[in-house]
Amino acid sequence: MLRNIFRGIRAYGGAFKLIRKLGLWKYFGVPMLISLLIAILIGFAAYGMSDNIGNLIAKAWVWEWGSQTFRTISHFIGGLLVLAVGLILYKHIVMALSAPFMSPVSEKIEAYLLGEQLKHRNTSFGAQLWRGIRINVRNLAMELFLTVPILILAFIPVIGILSSVLLFLVQSFYAGFGNMDYTLERHFAVKKSVRFVKNYSGVAMGNGIVFMLMLFIPIVGVIFVLPLSVTAATTETVRLLKESSSWQISEKQLDRIS
Repeated sequence: MLRNIFRGIRAYGGAFKLIRKLGLWKYFGVPMLISLLIAILIGFAAYGMSDNIGNLIAKAWVWEWGSQTFRTISHFIGGLLVLAVGLILYKHIVMALSAPFMSPVSEKIEAYLLGEQLKHRNTSFGAQLWRGIRINVRNLAMELFLTVPILILAFIPVIGILSSVLLFLVQSFYAGFGNMDYTLERHFAVKKSVRFVKNYSGVAMGNGIVFMLMLFIPIVGVIFVLPLSVTAATTETVRLLKESSSWQISEKQLDRIS
């Protein structure tokens, strides 16, 4: 698991160089704009709702003693909840809407790494958008399902500290999942893609960890997060595909990747 996490993180090392070499920046204009606009909208919504949610949680404590302490904890949990949900929504909205633009970029990177075009599933703009929506709605539901019990842990002393770490790792996994699927959509149907990512969950998490950390860099992070994370995910996913028994390519192609 740890080895694969480091693989996912290490793939970012050559992302800038590869984007520049293949002249891919021009393809990222629309996704970067989508990312920035969605981040601004969710940021304003989160800022306006955090105190209200904290005050709502605080009402659950009906006793006078310890009320101030519980109120402080409630505001922290409210802020954490808004941040968690905001990041969840941001990821999946941006990834779904960017799918028709990211998939062709992923294909160009794959073609370069393998030295030739391979036979794979032909998909249109509409099909790529629909695939992106399906994957991200599915991942959104799963992520929310895991987020709720993790947030409940925040109320437990000592153990509650781990809730922030767990939330970060869960969000990282699904961020990496989305980035990997831009490549997988050309090769597998949704169910098989889900199984593939589960088999390499560490790689998805590693990719997503850098993705999530970039979002904490003001403005610059949300602008460059997709180009870098998708490029890194594509290069590593191609390597995983060539390692798996479900995909066969020639020795000449293997040499180009190595």
